[in-house]
Amino acid sequence: MAGREEKTKSANRVLRVSQLDALELNKALEQLVWSQFTQCFHGFKPGLLARFEPEVKACLWLFLWRFTVYSKNATVGQSVLNIQYKNDFSSNPRYQPPSKNQKLWYAVCTVGGRWLEERCYDLFRNRHLASFGKVKQCMNFVVGLVKLGELINFLIFLQKGKFATLTERLLGIHSVFCKPQNMREVGFEYMNRELLWHGFAEFLIFLLPLINIQKLKAKLSSWCIPLTGTVSDSALASSGKECALCGEWPTMPHTIGCEHVFCYYCVKSSFLFDMYFTCPKCGIEVHSVQPLKSGIEMSEVNAL
Repeated sequence: MAGREEKTKSANRVLRVSQLDALELNKALEQLVWSQFTQCFHGFKPGLLARFEPEVKACLWLFLWRFTVYSKNATVGQSVLNIQYKNDFSSNPRYQPPSKNQKLWYAVCTVGGRWLEERCYDLFRNRHLASFGKVKQCMNFVVGLVKLGELINFLIFLQKGKFATLTERLLGIHSVFCKPQNMREVGFEYMNRELLWHGFAEFLIFLLPLINIQKLKAKLSSWCIPLTGTVSDSALASSGKECALCGEWPTMPHTIGCEHVFCYYCVKSSFLFDMYFTCPKCGIEVHSVQPLKSGIEMSEVNAL
């Protein structure tokens, strides 16, 4: 029985990452509420809220606390993640919500603490008297101690996974699931396929620009078509009906040393783009671009 209880406790234990995610969601909500609230005063005099900004923020956070922690025993981030606070001081094994005093002290520590820090900072920022200087030093010392306590509490939380904040540890409230969580078996086959295909697609995107498609096509065609060593005038005339690149009637016909004819602009642009340009029909490399011999008349080409 003891082993079963330990297994159920481990299954219902809230993960550290879930508790940290809940804290981040709370911060995001507060920033969103504050930005929406300040937009309501966009058309008013600039700096209207600057003087009473700590008090206005405290009222907004109290409003959020009233309808989240006080009424539902959970913050907004915890509600999204199916988490709520439990009274850790209760000896009852069943779920016991935080007491009213714990909720009130939660508001004092969170809302009141931030208001006091911001108000004291604004109060002492422009005061340079000796009396205010001593009070400022004391406040800085207290804030430093609180920050140190939060750091130590966070390190303990990383080890034990309980009490994500110093306030939770002092008040004796910790996060639990609203409903029992079942053990889930996660299959990673779909994720593996997606990662494999994503890696293959990135490899193709990197590799394709490095491949000279035209040269590869010419190489494959040279394997299929036997190469001829010498080029005769009659062969040039027979192949001069169309450009070997564009397939149209050759404009300003030129040759590259094989039996095929090209438009001047087609072969010149291809040769300038690729110094190792080869004939797409037979695969012969370009050594020089020469105009078609004057002895071959286009009438002879037409007669063929």
